[in-house]
Amino acid sequence: MELILSIDQGTTSSRAIIFDTDGTVLSDERVELTQYYPKPGWVEQDADEILKSVVKVCGAVVEKLGDRSKDIVAAGITNQRESTVVWDRKSGRPLHRVIVWQCRRSSGICDEIKGEGVEPVIREKTGLVVDPYFSATKLTWLLRNNEDLRKAAEKGQLCFGTIDSWLLYKLTGKHLTDFSNASRTLLFNIEKLDFDEDLIDIFGIPVGILPEPRPSISLFGNIEKKWFGIEVPVYGVAGDQQASLFGHGCFEPGMAKNTYGTGCFLLMNVGERPCISQRGLLGTVAWVNGSRRTYALEGSVFIAGAVVKWLRDMLGVIEDVSVSEELARSIPDNGGVYFVPAFVGLGAPYWNADCRGLITGLTGGSGKAHVVRAALESICYQAWEIVNAMEEDSGVSLRELRVDGGVTENEFVMQFQSDILNKTVAKTYVTETTALGVALMAGMGCGIFNDFSDVKRVVKYEKKYEPQMNSDKRNELLDGWKKAVKRTLM
Repeated sequence: MELILSIDQGTTSSRAIIFDTDGTVLSDERVELTQYYPKPGWVEQDADEILKSVVKVCGAVVEKLGDRSKDIVAAGITNQRESTVVWDRKSGRPLHRVIVWQCRRSSGICDEIKGEGVEPVIREKTGLVVDPYFSATKLTWLLRNNEDLRKAAEKGQLCFGTIDSWLLYKLTGKHLTDFSNASRTLLFNIEKLDFDEDLIDIFGIPVGILPEPRPSISLFGNIEKKWFGIEVPVYGVAGDQQASLFGHGCFEPGMAKNTYGTGCFLLMNVGERPCISQRGLLGTVAWVNGSRRTYALEGSVFIAGAVVKWLRDMLGVIEDVSVSEELARSIPDNGGVYFVPAFVGLGAPYWNADCRGLITGLTGGSGKAHVVRAALESICYQAWEIVNAMEEDSGVSLRELRVDGGVTENEFVMQFQSDILNKTVAKTYVTETTALGVALMAGMGCGIFNDFSDVKRVVKYEKKYEPQMNSDKRNELLDGWKKAVKRTLM
């Protein structure tokens, strides 16, 4: 049976997984990474450490396979998005630490660009907002604050890329990126599928340092044998959240996935045309296969699973996150208690960094079960707000929400999510949907899978939750949530 190597380079770790054509994991290795915090709000990593970690885990999974390693016919790379790397074109040596996507050092540059009145143009071309989150602002900061980098860029001696480009350059010798990662730079026109001259001028980027963008499902070159003992072609590259959407089999408009971790990343397939949000969401390239384009809308929730840990660690109302479900079920409803966990402000669709968390509706009869239940329900309300904004922006109705992440172990949350959305919620059987997604892309690229219907047979679900709540109760609860958010924003 043919095998696929999936390289999943994340923020906290690098992982390599070998999948067979049924989506079964045959070999899996993971290495944690160091993060550096040189100043408040600054986050960095070591590009060489990232490369070495990828080589280490890939070598380990290949070694575990023994003679079967000859059956590896393709590789895929998925990565933490927006993190910015610069390196010497000739030597391949990194010239600065990686500026990680979480880093806020370019806030002043964003304020400056907004002050110039060009943000509407940027949004129309990229689908994004001007924010330190995205790569171009980080790259501009580097070129302004490091004279050596600026001179190297002007002489054509500098390469820029996100993590996918860095790995491709080192492993294959090619300076490339895929359309999904390029669409997160603030330099990429998602309609034309190319870097945009107007955007490049706005951010002051020398065009010669940019990688060549290619379809997510295509040949990106061969990983050289010297790295981990085998030569293997790379046929799939995608940013982590887009790869996860693919791994969930969300191939038709209206299909969406939500990853419930510390926060939430919710993406919905909106079809073959880009959607520029008017409601605080991000428009992005999901993937491109040949001439077929797929776009997505994306929304982020800052606090999801983290709210349960807060109840445990800061309030001490529960000893373990696992008891939260039992407590929530111990009462018939929330008793009018709502919890808006705006610990660091609210993400989509509000993008209000200044508001703070609030618990409202408390009475003398309210106990810790009500607070815990309200906290769990808040995760679902926040996801509902993003889905609602997506449907209004795109004119596409949610078909089904496919879910992964630690919070999906909580059946109360999953059922409540289905009830509030009034849609089916499907919990994935494969936990590593990001790695699986890019493996499936690589499988399509090399011809293991003929089309999307062929890929669908690999995508399996452990359990589906169907809505059980009547519309009157749903509307009553949503009205209460909206009032609570309104108070939070006051």
